[in-house]
Order: sequence, then structure tokens, then C-alpha cells
Amino acid sequence: MKILICSDTHRKDENLKKVLELESPLDMLIHLGDAEGSETMYQKWLPLSTRLIVVRGNNDFFSSLDSEKAVKIGKYNCLLTHGHYYNVSLDTEFIRKEAAARGFDIAMFGHTHRPCLEEYRDVTILNPGSLSYPRQQGRRPTYMIMELDESGKAVFTLKNL
Repeated sequence: MKILICSDTHRKDENLKKVLELESPLDMLIHLGDAEGSETMYQKWLPLSTRLIVVRGNNDFFSSLDSEKAVKIGKYNCLLTHGHYYNVSLDTEFIRKEAAARGFDIAMFGHTHRPCLEEYRDVTILNPGSLSYPRQQGRRPTYMIMELDESGKAVFTLKNL
């Protein structure tokens, strides 16, 4: 199973389209918020067999999307959120503790426009960064690929565009 995880595209969709072309075929696309209305177009860019999950970000003002979702991916219980309600701009401690307390194996968030992958004993925390407005050193657009290997173990790869 191959999953594209992205966030914070802010209606600048050229890079997302490039990534979809580069990484196809995909089983799932997860967008962690701040699509700013473009989410209505995503399914049109994907084969019908690709599952699409999008959550609302702090800049998705008129969106009726959920602010977070619980999703089962293989054997993993995953929390999908934009992250701003968990103060992720300060650090990841609160979202890590909350995810672990609620029985999640993986917590995915965006908001900071900076990629991270932190694996703890109780939970994995990840942020794919931003495809449109990256803020990390070097400011290269980033996204993450999650793949389940033959044994069902999740393998994460942070990629630059």
C-alpha cells in the first residue's frame, strides 16, 4: 500500500499535480489541511481507486471538512489533523501525548510548513511539510510517502520536489 501525505498547499496546486504524476499509482492521498478550496478538485485528479482523505486547516475558512479524522491504515490507528489545535508550532509534545492517550499509533499533522518524523515507543509523529510554502532550511517543497511493507510495517520516506 502506497500513501501520499501532504499539507499546506494553499491553493497553489502545481506542485501537488507534479507529485501525483511522479508517485502514481497511489492507494491513498492524505491532505492535512490548508487546501483553501482546492480539495474539491483532488478526486478529479486521481483514479477512482485512490482513496482521498482531507482535513480542515486553520486557513480553510469556509470548509465543511472535519478538523480531524481517525483512520485505520493497515494495522495502524492514525490521527489526521492540521495541528493548530495541538500547538504544534511550539513543539510536538502535546500532540504526541494526546495521540498516545487516545490509542493512536500515528499522528499526522501539518500547519508548521516544516517536515518532521519522530518515532517514539508509543506513537509516530509526522508532518510532511508544505508543497507550496516550505519554511525549513533550504525551503524545498516536501511531502511524505507512507508504504506498508509485506509484513504490514509502515515505512515513511520524506521527499523533496
